[in-house]
Amino acid sequence: MTDERFVELFSADAPVIFAFHGYPGTIHQVVHGRPNPARFHVRGYCEEGTTTTPFDMVVLNKTSRFHLAVEALRRAPHPPADANLLIDECHTMLKQHSAYVREHLEDMLEIRDFRWPHA
Repeated sequence: MTDERFVELFSADAPVIFAFHGYPGTIHQVVHGRPNPARFHVRGYCEEGTTTTPFDMVVLNKTSRFHLAVEALRRAPHPPADANLLIDECHTMLKQHSAYVREHLEDMLEIRDFRWPHA
């Protein structure tokens, strides 16, 4: 891919949070040598966790929706005024998840039964 096409897809300077279902190093290799590669923040499989729940695996690998939302809020050039409140809510959900999954050995109902609204 040309640098021009790369910039067309990812811009030249916007922060990019990349959730990848493989090893983060793979994406780092792809962006190495591209314009402003330090702006890429890759989250992916880090061999964290063992036999556990599906959502707990993404939590242990820091690729959950809550981890990605926190990354986006922290790296946004113009975060919303309530960004810190939203970050705190994400951390609270992660703590609740951790306690629940250790006690019940399954994901919380709001995680397990989540559906996109109007989908």
